[in-house]
Formats: sequence, structure tokens, C-alpha cells
Amino acid sequence: MKKVRITVLKTTFDEELSREYGASGLTACPMLKEGQTFYADYAKPEGFCDEAWKAIYQYVFALAHGAGNDVFYYDDWIRIPGVAICSCNDGLRPVIFKLESTETESALDYMPVR
Repeated sequence: MKKVRITVLKTTFDEELSREYGASGLTACPMLKEGQTFYADYAKPEGFCDEAWKAIYQYVFALAHGAGNDVFYYDDWIRIPGVAICSCNDGLRPVIFKLESTETESALDYMPVR
């Protein structure tokens, strides 16, 4: 299993929807900043948003287990092998992530099932 690099590409904020539905004083995501980088394999990186992790985990898992050798979704989504562009589920202030497979081995060794 390999490590996956997670880069925060963009933090967004939908002012129109926020005015209609958001809590007073709502702003762009306060947890993640553009340019931040995290590394993960199977577990959420320290300091990473729980909700964002739930949204991108399946892509991190796939890349960590070699799916990055092929292009995701038959070349109709991402054209660069080993890359996925994903976002968190916050409809008012989604954060956009770039996930990249790396050659760095994970420190985790799976225990054989007996």
C-alpha cells in the first residue's frame, strides 16, 4: 500500500445559498486552507476535517491500493493517471482536493487473517 498526497486546491463559499440557508456569520471553511498538504493511506490524517475525510476516503483507499495505475472512470472524469479531484460534502462552502498516488510505502503492514 502506498501513501496518497492530499492537497487542498480551493476553498469555496456560495454567498447566495449561504444568505438563504447558512448560519449568521458563516464563512469559507475554517479548518482547511488552500495549499495545505496531507498524506494518508487508510486513516484520516491528523488535523483533517472528519466530514471531508468521509467524502474522499474511498478515493484515497483506491489510490493507496494501486488504482492510480489506471485512469479513474474510464478516462471520462480525470485524464491524469493516479489523480482524483474531489470535494467535501459541504454544500455552502465545499473544499476541493487533489489526491495523488505516490511511491511512498505506507508504514502499515496488514496482519494476515487467521
